[in-house]
Amino acid sequence: MNAPLPDVPEVRVVGLPLLTAGFDLVERLDLAMHLKVHGPLEPLAGEHLAALAEAVALRGRGGAGFPFAAKLRAVAEAAIRRGVRPVVVVNGSEDEPACRKDTVLLNRAPHLILDGALLAAEALGARTLVVGVTRDSTEASVRSALGERGLGNRRGAHLRARVQRNPVRMVTGESSALVRSADGGPPLPPGRKVRTSDTGVGGAPTLLSNAETFAQLAVAARTGADRYRRTGLRDEPGTVLLTLSGAVARPMVLEVPTGVPLRYVLQLAGAPPLLQGVLTGGYHGRWLDAATAHDAVVSRAALEACGGSLGAGAVLPLGAGTCPLGESLRVAHWLAAESAGQCGPCYLGLPAAARGLADVLEGGGPTALEALREVTRAVKRRGACKHPDGSAAFLESAVSAFTDDLAAHVLGTGCGRPVEGVLPLQDETPDAEAPSGRKLAVDWTLCQGHGLCADIVPELIQLGPDGFPSAAEAAVPRYSEARAQRAVRRCPALALRVEEDPAATPRALQALPRGRGRRALGSGRP
Repeated sequence: MNAPLPDVPEVRVVGLPLLTAGFDLVERLDLAMHLKVHGPLEPLAGEHLAALAEAVALRGRGGAGFPFAAKLRAVAEAAIRRGVRPVVVVNGSEDEPACRKDTVLLNRAPHLILDGALLAAEALGARTLVVGVTRDSTEASVRSALGERGLGNRRGAHLRARVQRNPVRMVTGESSALVRSADGGPPLPPGRKVRTSDTGVGGAPTLLSNAETFAQLAVAARTGADRYRRTGLRDEPGTVLLTLSGAVARPMVLEVPTGVPLRYVLQLAGAPPLLQGVLTGGYHGRWLDAATAHDAVVSRAALEACGGSLGAGAVLPLGAGTCPLGESLRVAHWLAAESAGQCGPCYLGLPAAARGLADVLEGGGPTALEALREVTRAVKRRGACKHPDGSAAFLESAVSAFTDDLAAHVLGTGCGRPVEGVLPLQDETPDAEAPSGRKLAVDWTLCQGHGLCADIVPELIQLGPDGFPSAAEAAVPRYSEARAQRAVRRCPALALRVEEDPAATPRALQALPRGRGRRALGSGRP
């Protein structure tokens, strides 16, 4: 079983380094070394900055890939229309066990990220900068970098800059969750669709983008569009950062120009020559079978065209010795446990999908396979955030990419391979963020809609338009146990209770012994 990735794994580069320039000289570029390596940076007017981002086809590097120029213009227009100062937010929340590219940048080149964020703030006339992080190392590095620039959260300062520390959870990296936490609320999606470019931190138009995106903006501003476009593909110029893990000899973060063959990237990390498949884009990404991965190249458009995803930049190959569907089941259980517990498609649908995949692997036959497909279809586009959508896409790609293994399990014989735990899934969250094994339940026969529970535990209970809780049950993390008990005691109608939740912590998936058949994965069911 793979060990957890360190915060800062080995870093390598193909071609000339842009984002990772200076990494061969020092472990961390402080402000003085940053200026020696990259040189000074002149501010740009708003439309000039948007035109630059458009000229280099800069898209968000956090997964969604939204055009940065369009986002910048939308924030500027909203701020002018409303007559308010916008806010700039750097999303450095990298909470997936297989992703480390943004963490590497925040730890080793924090000033490159701040360069891009401050360029945007100056162009927009913003007076507030928030950097969202989830790790001790990234928080320390960003705080130090802000101090080196003389930036802080002092009242009356030209620019108020602060670090927003959130728990390490998959959903805290969602943009609305980061905005909500920056406003003093729980680091969870609010359950309503609001564009941050219209209403974000403090209700102001907010430019929120991923840490690598701001670093890319800073590189482009220094080199100019023409020089930046000399690297990589014509329609996707520049470089990308990838995190390589899974069945590799050397887990690493790699900077590569777009257009590099994926097979070359895998060779650099020491992937086995015989692959079953490659997971592209991380645990909200998509699997490619071995033949497709061999011909794929590293770019957003090229990977999407062959059924993959650049996503959050994670690339995880699987060797021939492990059960790919069993590995996917481990991830499915983890994704289900990462639910915020706020909506049915996530809180109920993802555990059901994990159980459905387990049924397939246990030899449940075509009926179990069709049930799994129905569940994944049902959770799409219905959640409070994108977590159900990304999880469903991952599961759908797993059953599509490994057709031979799927047929062996559906027919009841099994693929005969063990589950070796190749994909990194060790619990990297603080104990306080782990599930408590309990849930907060609402008794509808007693609830009178007083709403006190939503005031005491807003991270667990939200009120619907009718003033009643919008969900009947919510998993209780350890950090919320005391408040959940307080909500129970203070409910005037005695309509709340905390009870045991056996599904909150799925049992560990045991290895599939070689040569075993349909019951080999039975212990993996929650």
